[in-house]
Amino acid sequence: MVALQMTSPLRSPPTPRSGAVSPLNRQAAATPRPTFESDLLRAYMKKLLQTTLQNASWPEARERDKVKAWIKEIGERVKERMIEIQSRGFKYIVLTQINENLGQGGRADLVCHWEDSDAVAQEVFANDSIICICVAFAVRTI
Repeated sequence: MVALQMTSPLRSPPTPRSGAVSPLNRQAAATPRPTFESDLLRAYMKKLLQTTLQNASWPEARERDKVKAWIKEIGERVKERMIEIQSRGFKYIVLTQINENLGQGGRADLVCHWEDSDAVAQEVFANDSIICICVAFAVRTI
């Protein structure tokens, strides 16, 4: 009896963590991986949230489009700044949330599994009327 061994053409390439030698691993070893300067972004985010929302107050129901506009503006400007800081080698994700501040408590946490060159920056802004949370991810691409 002869045993047949099937090999799948849909096999994933070796990852940098696997230790397998591949042309990608040799190239990565020859050139240092880019890193993202999250401290630059964090400082920008803090100033952006303060200047954009310092006089903002939670709008009446008929004016809720203001909140959507603030969220979109903040997200777009953070993304643009991320591209200015490091234009190549990363994918960017920006999450922005604005809630009415009613004195409620809140708690959140973030857990990620990624390369050393990936980064996350977060900033929180609050006044008597609103709470804004902005989280930005820079995920290195291969």
